[in-house]
Amino acid sequence: MSTWYECKVRYQKMDQNGKEKKVNEPYLVDAVSFTDAEKRINEEMEPYISGEFLVTNIKIANYSELHPNENGDRWFKCKVSYIMLDEEKGTEKKSNTYILIQANDVKEAYEAIEELLHDTVSDYEIPAIAESPIMDVFPFSDGGDKIPENLTPLKEIEEA
Repeated sequence: MSTWYECKVRYQKMDQNGKEKKVNEPYLVDAVSFTDAEKRINEEMEPYISGEFLVTNIKIANYSELHPNENGDRWFKCKVSYIMLDEEKGTEKKSNTYILIQANDVKEAYEAIEELLHDTVSDYEIPAIAESPIMDVFPFSDGGDKIPENLTPLKEIEEA
């Protein structure tokens, strides 16, 4: 299970008019701790920002799921309320969760949520979909097929 950390990064950015201005933008990183999140956001942002930047805030993001879409250009925070029946009291109880969806607009985000939840046996409603300020998402990457230095490849063991 992933733990997503929202990291705010302050740096100088060139606007459309060619003027530099300070911005404080949020990014998501998949990390195991706050320390790891700070390390990862520094590594991820370094190639993209010329000059100095500062990580001004790190907090655990409240997203239960994250669904990227390479055709989408923005992130949408979708609130999903699962409806459960309390049989003792005879009332409905709602349990809210938040899902981050990458899409081009609200309609596309709604359709992606519907597609995602179409097999769900629980009743649900989608009370809110809003564009998120998240600029980019950096999932955990273990470096692909790279074998850690302290391990010997199986092929070498078999040949020995």
